Amino acid sequence: MSSLSLQLPLGLRLWPPAPGTPAQIYTEGYVLGPLENTTDSYRFSIMVDADRIPGLLSALMLRLPEEMFFILEYYDNEAATSQEENPTPTIYYSPYLPTSEILEALEPYLPRLIHDGFVGFGLANNREGIEIFYSEEKVLTCFTGNHLRITDLLASRGIRHDPELLFPTDSGHDHLSLMCLPRKSLPAPFAGMSESELDYACFCEELCDLLDMYPVADDFAFFLSKKEQDQIEVLLTEHPDYGEFAEEDFGGLLLDWSDFVSECVAGFQGDLWEYRQGLRLRDLIEFVMAGTAPALAEKIREIVAESDERFQENLVDRRKRLDPPTEGAPVDSDLFWYQGIVRNQGVPLRRDLIRQGWYHS
Repeated sequence: MSSLSLQLPLGLRLWPPAPGTPAQIYTEGYVLGPLENTTDSYRFSIMVDADRIPGLLSALMLRLPEEMFFILEYYDNEAATSQEENPTPTIYYSPYLPTSEILEALEPYLPRLIHDGFVGFGLANNREGIEIFYSEEKVLTCFTGNHLRITDLLASRGIRHDPELLFPTDSGHDHLSLMCLPRKSLPAPFAGMSESELDYACFCEELCDLLDMYPVADDFAFFLSKKEQDQIEVLLTEHPDYGEFAEEDFGGLLLDWSDFVSECVAGFQGDLWEYRQGLRLRDLIEFVMAGTAPALAEKIREIVAESDERFQENLVDRRKRLDPPTEGAPVDSDLFWYQGIVRNQGVPLRRDLIRQGWYHS
């Protein structure tokens, strides 16, 4: 089999090399490089022994902001029953919570999260431009703008920089759930656990309930650096209507737009005032894209592109404009969200549209 001086989690098993092929050697270490689509952030990809992951996570978490959101990635019932040849896991986010509260909730689950081959997890704070994630491939990644702080931490723990470092994804391997492993071979603390406690679908669902987590589209993943968030904050502060949003995580506002679009596609159940609040959110995003540097504007445009397309596909009666931003303003064909109304209207929205004369010729 592959030569290992690295202890992998129980849920990851490397294939033996083909006959006549030299064994690949896996060791501890990390690689470092610029994070794609940013100019001031870095990506660390770290490999260490499985039993060192808890300590390394604890050390990293001491450097985290006071509030974070938890990320959980696993194959829930919908993903598990998918007819796709290569189904993808479902991604869940928690709300922003005190970091200490998240860590306390994670403590009894951490060994299972680390060792199960079908689970990935992490913490992030978009406003501060930091994310830590331990993937189902059992690679620890860290996105940050302060790379020196992380390199110092890794050096203090004897984890060296190695540009030639090998990862499990560099060779064939199998993912295993804890539940499928022979019970007699399981070490503590897994040996004394019941089947349901070892079933990732069960313990991940428990975590989702515990932290009030919600699913996020897997194609809606993005990273805004702290520098980019600071630029956006300055811009919003200068606007009389958007200043109240200046200190918020702009990534959260982008996610709110995506959620609003999903609600409209499924059938918008709010009234006209609530619908206009969703449109106002898209106004804010457009304002930011118009006022930031071209590279950042294009990055934001790419993030919202799919949500924008889905929203446009669900607009009907586009010969009318719902609610011009200012009285007497010319119709701007680029502001598509004001052209028409969503197809799937709940009773409150349809009632309000009738009252304001939307359906009159």
